[in-house]
Amino acid sequence: MAIETLTFGCRLNAYEAEVMKSEAEKAGLDNAVIINTCAVTAEAVKQAKQAVRKARRDHPTARIIVTGCAAQTEARSFGDMAEVDLVIGNEDKMKAASYQPMVFGTPLNDKVQVNDIMSVRETAGHLIEGMDGRARAFVQVQNGCDHRCTFCIIPFGRGPSRSVPMGAVVDQVKKLVANGYREVVLTGVDVTSYGPDLPGNLTLGKLTQAILRHVPDLPRLRISSIDSIEADEALYDAMASDHRLMPHLHLSLQSGDDMILKRMKRRHSRDDALAIVGKLRTLRPDMVFGADIIAGFPTETDEMFENTLAIVGEAELTYLHVFPYSPREGTPAARMPQVSKTVARNRAALLRAEGDRQFAKLCLSRVGHTENVLIERNGMGRTEQFVPVNVPGAQPGELLAVRIHDVTAEGLVGEALQRAA
Repeated sequence: MAIETLTFGCRLNAYEAEVMKSEAEKAGLDNAVIINTCAVTAEAVKQAKQAVRKARRDHPTARIIVTGCAAQTEARSFGDMAEVDLVIGNEDKMKAASYQPMVFGTPLNDKVQVNDIMSVRETAGHLIEGMDGRARAFVQVQNGCDHRCTFCIIPFGRGPSRSVPMGAVVDQVKKLVANGYREVVLTGVDVTSYGPDLPGNLTLGKLTQAILRHVPDLPRLRISSIDSIEADEALYDAMASDHRLMPHLHLSLQSGDDMILKRMKRRHSRDDALAIVGKLRTLRPDMVFGADIIAGFPTETDEMFENTLAIVGEAELTYLHVFPYSPREGTPAARMPQVSKTVARNRAALLRAEGDRQFAKLCLSRVGHTENVLIERNGMGRTEQFVPVNVPGAQPGELLAVRIHDVTAEGLVGEALQRAA
């Protein structure tokens, strides 16, 4: 058996899984399962532990390695699992040396090898050839978070905010384009905090402009989830001036009620979020937005929830990641008066239903139009606004002009007209 990776959580984890596999192979590791965990909710941690047990059942002789955010924040609980051979912290999981003791039989005093993530001050750029089985590739530009939202454990899993040098990011994008990738996604834990720790007064917008300027052969550049209040003018300028920057952003919104946002310790208000959406749609009328939203945050009343439900329609949010609130031990929100789990689940269902309505409305509006579609797997691709499209006969990696003629619950159906420019 070679090395198998199991990835939970965010897009950054998907990128890191490729780096981890490469580094472990450099160390000579084989017959191993590396599980890259997520800690964003208690359910995510539970799923990771279930995956550990299943991996041991499926691969009784393999080495089981656990890493990622849950391994960082709950290292001992994973180390106490009999199925686990090694627990590696978030910073060390990207280094070949972390996997060498297992390869060469060096005895470990403790199978939990997790360091203090809060002391880390730099993030290196990791050059990879591409992403297995993907037509688009993720590039890490930033890691960590300096904010302290009251519900979030992630800063303690990722450490302080730190940026990858601009030159390393540009070089990585050039390499991916040379390897045939048609779309690159910039990702991180808090990507809009990019730059202040680097020389040169850098920002995410300036990085985006540099990529578009220095990699003219890149057809599509996409930005993952952003904290919209941190967006800089250079990012707005890039969105307005270069249509290779895709008109789709996923907002770290979390709530549409001002009191809940205050109790979450978010730095934007309801009006701020609506103003940013409006500004971007003025610059790019074809702009589409998704959002992360927490349902049933502590102290959330019916009226507060209605404000959040209403903003989905007001902002026309078409891709919702909805999380029923899950208390994380050690966070301030866990000590606040809790909303019942049943209420939180019911509110989450209402939010998802409204998101589905907005998505269906977007899809119907595209019937009869021609869309540029990047094919990700046989017959399936995505538009510039990230809408899934079924294109019969299309092959992975093709960038096609597609005439849309129907909709389904999952997205659009179209016919390829020609290869897009």
